[in-house]
Amino acid sequence: MALNPPGPPTFARPFPALTPAQRYHFELYGYAVIENTLSPEEVARLRGALYHLRDAIAALPERGPQGPRSAGAYFLIDHAHHHFMANVLEANPAITAYATHPRLVAMAEEVMGCEARITEMNAHVNRRVPDQALDPEPRYGFHRGADVPFFCHTKEGLFHCSFVKTLTNLTDLGPEDGGTVVVAGSHKVDLPAEQLVEVAYADRSLIHQVVAPAGSTLLFAETLIHATGQVRSDRERMILITGYGPTLFPYWDDGQLSPAFREGIPASLRPLFEGREHWTRGPRYRKLTDPVDGRPFALGAWDERPLPAPPGEPA
Repeated sequence: MALNPPGPPTFARPFPALTPAQRYHFELYGYAVIENTLSPEEVARLRGALYHLRDAIAALPERGPQGPRSAGAYFLIDHAHHHFMANVLEANPAITAYATHPRLVAMAEEVMGCEARITEMNAHVNRRVPDQALDPEPRYGFHRGADVPFFCHTKEGLFHCSFVKTLTNLTDLGPEDGGTVVVAGSHKVDLPAEQLVEVAYADRSLIHQVVAPAGSTLLFAETLIHATGQVRSDRERMILITGYGPTLFPYWDDGQLSPAFREGIPASLRPLFEGREHWTRGPRYRKLTDPVDGRPFALGAWDERPLPAPPGEPA
């Protein structure tokens, strides 16, 4: 039998995952902030997992991608004030549960217009740069991870992008706490990023910054120009990020899942972790006015996701 052959979605998740207002906000700006996607208890569980992982990597004789690694994870940035942990997907069951959270997966699928595969996963824990001059109008490391003509299309009058991220802040983000900044609306504009960035610096109302309580999720298209905000307070910033693409995309996070982890993946989640054979993107489209599917889904155990309802039964 072929690996993960074509078929319908294999585990239960909501659709549509966004309210019409959230979807319209995404249409205009290339992002939406969905507050309180995780409960305080779930936030605490993930914070503990990331602190444990950071300590485990810090104890290694070598901390970079050449290894050794801690459950596949390593430091891509290793500074006293900033740890960027890469390839964290299998590092802790709570972290894996975040990547498979039915609502977060469904949010990504809604923006892509198709069934999702996890393509990368990482986390940042950072504080204010010591002795950094705090310019009232800072410049950022703006970038985009996909180009507009190749990654984007329109269906039902709505924008879709084939590379999407969910970024959840595990600490409160006020105006001084370094929330992600974006050039609003740049997700649709097929011009060089540097041109759009200079336009935004000339009128900083075009630069939007995430301000949200802990447990909120920034959903954005990778054609959107974005950057890490500048931490200006004395508070720590912690975020957890999953990248999603169509099921024909590869996993590209500088490493493959370990054989032991792969053996434990339930059949229902294999397309999410491994993709599907051939061009089997599983279209998933909504109309703007379709109501949100408000069923509750929890962080839970990643390998115990409920199966879809049988045909003819309520979801």
